[in-house]
Amino acid sequence: MLISFMLLFSHQGKLRLQKWYVPLLDKGKKKTTRELVQRVLTHKPKMCSFLECLHFCCAIEDQDNELITLEIIHRYVELLDKYFDSVCELDIIFNFEKAYLILDEFLLGGEVQETSKKNVLKAIEQPDLLQEEAETPRSVLEEIGLT
Repeated sequence: MLISFMLLFSHQGKLRLQKWYVPLLDKGKKKTTRELVQRVLTHKPKMCSFLECLHFCCAIEDQDNELITLEIIHRYVELLDKYFDSVCELDIIFNFEKAYLILDEFLLGGEVQETSKKNVLKAIEQPDLLQEEAETPRSVLEEIGLT
C-alpha cells in the first residue's frame, strides 16, 4: 500500500502539515490541497470520522484498503500523542519539525517503515537527549575528562 500524500489541517482550513510522496508541481499541490480541504470541511459533523479540530487526509489508490489507512493515521496520532504527552494543534504548530520527523520515522516513501511505536519514539528521542546533554553546563575538569 502506498500513500500519495498526507495532509493535516485545522477546522478553519489552515494547513498544519503536508507530506507528499509522489512528485507534483507546487501549483498542483496547492490546487489539490485547496480542493480537499474545502471538500472535507463541508461535510456534516456526523460524516467525519476524525477529531473535531484537526483533519487528516491521505490519498491512496482505489484498490488500497481504507481501514489500513485509518490505522496508519491512528498510529501517527498515537505517536504524536505519546511524544507530546497529549498532543494538541499548538504542539504541531510550534514543533512542526518534530511532527515531520515522527512522520518520517514512521512512513518512508508513503509506506509504513516502522510498526513499533517504541522504536519510532526511541529514534525521535535520541537527538533530544543529545541536545539536552550538549546544553548541560559542565565543569572544566569534566570537559577534559578528569572526572
